[in-house]
Amino acid sequence: MKDELYTDIVKEENLVYKKTSLMTDNILSYCPGCGHGTAHRIIMEIIDEFGIQKDTIGIAPVGCSVLAYDFMNIDMQQAAHGRAPAVATGIKRTWPKKIVFTYQGDGDLAAIGTAETIHTCNRGENFLIVFINNGIYGMTGGQMAPTTLPGMKSSTCPYGRDVDMMGHPLKIAELVALLPGTHLVSRQAVHTPAAVRKTKNIIKKAFEYQLKAKTGTCFVEIVSNCNSGWKMTPVQANKWMEENMFPYFPLGDIKIEGKLVQ
Repeated sequence: MKDELYTDIVKEENLVYKKTSLMTDNILSYCPGCGHGTAHRIIMEIIDEFGIQKDTIGIAPVGCSVLAYDFMNIDMQQAAHGRAPAVATGIKRTWPKKIVFTYQGDGDLAAIGTAETIHTCNRGENFLIVFINNGIYGMTGGQMAPTTLPGMKSSTCPYGRDVDMMGHPLKIAELVALLPGTHLVSRQAVHTPAAVRKTKNIIKKAFEYQLKAKTGTCFVEIVSNCNSGWKMTPVQANKWMEENMFPYFPLGDIKIEGKLVQ
C-alpha cells in the first residue's frame, strides 16, 4: 500500500501534462497540424482552472470551428455565419453574470461578420472574442479571406492577392483596438510551447477581466496555420507563417486595460 502511494506521488510530481476534463474524448475534426485543437485546449484549461464550467457559455458560428460543441464540455451555442458577437451580446445582457466568449475564424469574423464585430467592440460588450486568423477560408475550399496576404494564393486568387484589385488585408486587431469599447486587444500564436504559454496568459487575463466585471470587450487574435488550405505540411506551414504572416500581423499586446501599448 505504501509503495503504491509513493508511486502515485512520484507520478503526480513528474506529470508534465494532463488533459483537462473540459475537452471531450471526441476525435478532433481539424486537419493534422492545425492550431484549432491547441486553441481549444487553452480555453478549456483556463475555464477548468477558474472552476467556471457551469457559468461559461461559448458561441461558435460557421467555419472550421462549427463543431466546437463536440470538443468543449461546456454550454455552447451555434450562431449563423458571422453573427456570434450579436448572439453573445444577447446572452451576456440576459445573463450578465455568465462568462461568455465567441470563437471565430477570419472568414467569419472579418468578412460576413465585420459589422457585428466592429459594433460589438464599439459598444464595449463585456465578453471575450477569440479570433483565429489563418489568412484563408479553411472549411469551404480555401478561398481568399479578408486577411489573405498580398500575393498569397488561394482558390479564388490563384495568381496571388492583387491589392490594387482586391484591396489590402484587414488588420482587425488594430482596427478594434482604436475603438473606445475594447478593454484588451492582443495578437498571439500557438505554434510553439512558448507561444502557447503567452496565448494562455493573455486569454486567462481576458477571462479575469470578465470575472471582475471590467467594462469592455476583450479581443484575442490567434495567428494560426492552415496547412491543408496552404497546401503545405504542418512543419512547412508553421515556417511559412513565421516568415510571412507574423511580419504582416505582428504578435504582441496592442491594448491593455483600455490603453494602447503599441
